[in-house]
Amino acid sequence: MTVTKDEKKRPKGERAGKKRGTLRETVGLIAIGVVIALLLQAFVIGQFWIPSESMQNTLQIGDRVIVNKLHGSADRGDIIVFRGWDGSDTIKRVIAVGGDTVECCDAKRRISVNGVPLDETYIHPDDYPSKRKFKTKLAAGKLWVMGDHRTASSDSREEYNGPVDEDDVIGRAFAIVWPFSRATILSRPETFARVR
Repeated sequence: MTVTKDEKKRPKGERAGKKRGTLRETVGLIAIGVVIALLLQAFVIGQFWIPSESMQNTLQIGDRVIVNKLHGSADRGDIIVFRGWDGSDTIKRVIAVGGDTVECCDAKRRISVNGVPLDETYIHPDDYPSKRKFKTKLAAGKLWVMGDHRTASSDSREEYNGPVDEDDVIGRAFAIVWPFSRATILSRPETFARVR
């Protein structure tokens, strides 16, 4: 560090005090940064690690996604993290929301929401919309969720699972951030725009 002529004129103790003040300021700024980061992690955004194959091929085992915890209400097509049926954090796609009637399957083996068949291009290529037939009208505040790899997914179709409470939603996954080779934004499939 270069000492200016004015600083040379100052007593040694004054220069040391200035260094201590700068050090305190730096430590204070780092502490504030850590607190802000922790608050963001707790209340605004979070990360979720994908533990299973139930969302393939959209999400692979080991992917890390960023979750927006200030998402507002979940909508059809969103990928959400929620407190699952066993109490652990779970990730699935919202197929239908409160007030909707969700049904499987039509003559082309498609799932319908409010009578509108879904073209689910995001489903695992070796899979089909559902082996199990169902028809359910969702109560207000409920969400029908399913994995994208249907034969490898435990979801709302199972009798012991059923619809998810909106209050159990932690956030909406909006991006894959790891591994970098798979980094992408997770958008809502267009097929859901046709559902009313």
